[in-house]
Amino acid sequence: MKITAYVDGASRGNPGPAGFGAYLQTDDGEIIEVCGYLGTTTNNVAEYAGLIEALAVAQSEGASEVEVISDSLLLVQQMLGRYRVKHPNLIPLHQKARDMARHFRRFSIRHTLRAGNKNADRLANLAVDRADGRWIERRRVDS
Repeated sequence: MKITAYVDGASRGNPGPAGFGAYLQTDDGEIIEVCGYLGTTTNNVAEYAGLIEALAVAQSEGASEVEVISDSLLLVQQMLGRYRVKHPNLIPLHQKARDMARHFRRFSIRHTLRAGNKNADRLANLAVDRADGRWIERRRVDS
């Protein structure tokens, strides 16, 4: 099974109240929306939290292939090995995401502009607005 995951992080202030969002689509038409509040942290930490959550959900769903789409150029370039991970707060998150990505037969990640990531952005901001834990919802795409 293939899952396409749109991921995002939001921080109001940097650092500030932060959350992540992940909008996942399975190849059989199911939508899984996940968001979570992180407390006070940076936007880059929130971006990684969205990626890690998406990978965890994809793994629990039994996906063998994952395509991740993010509007964070830093996250994408670091995951592709094109940028070094320098910040001490990001090093363990990057390593965890890389380790998780290895569980899939096929993993890819690519950058999109903010307009191409509206659902994940909506979820990340919802998490900050709610400021309360983790939330997940599933639904089928209408045919």
